[in-house]
Amino acid sequence: MNDPTGKGAKPYDNRLKLALEYGPLVLFLLGYWVLKDKSLTLGGQTYSGFIVSTAVFVVIFAASILGLWRLTGKIAPMQIITLVVVLFMGGLTVWFNDPRFIKMKPTIIYIFFAGALGVGLAQGKSYLRLVMEDAIPMQAQGWMILTRRIAVFFVALALANEVVWRNFSDGTWLAFKAVGLTVAMFAFLLTQAKLLERYGTDKDDAPKP
Repeated sequence: MNDPTGKGAKPYDNRLKLALEYGPLVLFLLGYWVLKDKSLTLGGQTYSGFIVSTAVFVVIFAASILGLWRLTGKIAPMQIITLVVVLFMGGLTVWFNDPRFIKMKPTIIYIFFAGALGVGLAQGKSYLRLVMEDAIPMQAQGWMILTRRIAVFFVALALANEVVWRNFSDGTWLAFKAVGLTVAMFAFLLTQAKLLERYGTDKDDAPKP
């Protein structure tokens, strides 16, 4: 195993890190497709395959976050917030036997982060820069522009999630969550290439005009 950061951080296997980050979602999808036409009766209550898959996902996701912490020696604030929302909304899903709660999870997360970025922008700050500056060296003006764009993008993703889960099947929503949101995020980042090129800097470079 090598030190991925080159800064003396705790060394770890990147393949294991990726498995811990994306494994829970993959297992959630597999679980749903296996159990979607089945149900489980427990304590006089009948739970659909979607609810059972959600319960398993919550446990696996919590374990994966613990695994990431043990592996890397740290947990990103975004991961902590996501874990809290998953535990809360997933718990409500199982407790009330209602899939709507877990389907609202992406909406809540995206609105939360959009709101947090918006608060920073109102103060003339880029909170995005605070967590990503080491990974993406860029001028202050570039960070403000990127932060505004990402805040708007998060709101758009939240609205899209609401439209999909309220109007389409469980399977369609899962496909949207696993593939659609990932593709949308990747496409958005590609559209920011010119911004990064214009305002991007090396640590020893003078700011570009």
